Amino acid sequence: MHSQPESPRVAIITGAAQGIGRSTAELLAEVGFSVALLDRQSCASVAPAADREELLGDITDEAFVTHCVNVVRQRWGRADVLVNNAGISFIAPAQAVEADAFRRVLEVNLVAPFLLAKGFGSLMLQQGQGSIVNIASIAGLTGIADRSAYNASKHGLIGLTRTLAAEWGSRNVRANAVCPGWVKTEMDHLDQANSAYTDDDIIGRVPMARFATPDDIARAVLFLADPAQSGFINGHTLAVDGGWTADGSWQSLRLAHR
Repeated sequence: MHSQPESPRVAIITGAAQGIGRSTAELLAEVGFSVALLDRQSCASVAPAADREELLGDITDEAFVTHCVNVVRQRWGRADVLVNNAGISFIAPAQAVEADAFRRVLEVNLVAPFLLAKGFGSLMLQQGQGSIVNIASIAGLTGIADRSAYNASKHGLIGLTRTLAAEWGSRNVRANAVCPGWVKTEMDHLDQANSAYTDDDIIGRVPMARFATPDDIARAVLFLADPAQSGFINGHTLAVDGGWTADGSWQSLRLAHR
């Protein structure tokens, strides 16, 4: 008697074309996940050898999100992991931020993750298991000047994470957040080009004296995605920040210990 092959584990990653999303997609594919890659730009070069589906569109559009859920359901019949990674930055003094700009950040960084969690979470609830990993930020744990919209969106995403954990945990669907510190990605390059901070500003503030890499964040996501490793972790915010949020030292004291 031949046993039936196991169904593939399926992960959905938003913002998969570059940065943290790309690293996460490639790592999950490497360990055996089938991957649905969501972005507004091509993901053709991301994990090309994997069992994959590329879905291009606007995740703030509920109709597009519904389409993505239907595609994943029809192709694989399940959703094991949702990584809400896509996000945008916006740097400006609070008094200079226009309402439309503030709303746009919330739409991408908070409303879209809710729509995706609602859609794919419903599939997870039907199958009786799943893991949602929201990529928040240390900006969701602290206040950082000139980032009122971004900070508000990431604080809200942590609140959403905890609420989903409370609602769905008893049905074996977990929700957790990863809170990166500064990561060396395309977003950082753009922010530095349009702002007044440098690599040295970040490296000088981080106890581990470096930026995070996208792979640092991807490996935290993999941990939270795997029920064998983190099956009783639910509603948690995992700071992957090199000690940024742990260190209350002033700069001269911090640097004296380098």
